[in-house]
Amino acid sequence: MLKQQYEYVLSSRNTLLTYIDTISQQDFLADNSSFGRGSIRNLLVHICQTYCAWIGERALGIKQDFLPFESYQTLSDCQSYFAQVDEYLELFTEKFKGNEQQQIELERNGESLIVNPLKLFTHVITHEFHHKGQIMSLSRHLGYTPVDADIIR
Repeated sequence: MLKQQYEYVLSSRNTLLTYIDTISQQDFLADNSSFGRGSIRNLLVHICQTYCAWIGERALGIKQDFLPFESYQTLSDCQSYFAQVDEYLELFTEKFKGNEQQQIELERNGESLIVNPLKLFTHVITHEFHHKGQIMSLSRHLGYTPVDADIIR
């Protein structure tokens, strides 16, 4: 079930990334303090970092090196980071296939946290969609007309 749901997320993400490819490099990097992390690039990197922290590091135990936003200068750089996210999600969905309600213990900020894989998965994908909405709003603010990147379009 998680794998199929992630396919829907990927379809929406690909629509978003194709749209972002129409945005100028200057606007892609433009900082705007009214939109969370400040720029489209920063929002994309933040989405990836969140997946890597929760799924890669906490759920799968894969040590992460979180680079600063400035390490990602192009959409292509961000797409490469999303490819890493996709690898982690593949491992995650295989690891917990059929055990989506199993309680797992994670560490967050030095404290123990008990969640199930379904809740963790839901957390990271809703986080992505929250920031996708910010990206669409920011692009509109920059003068672009956002596309429909909903799962059902």
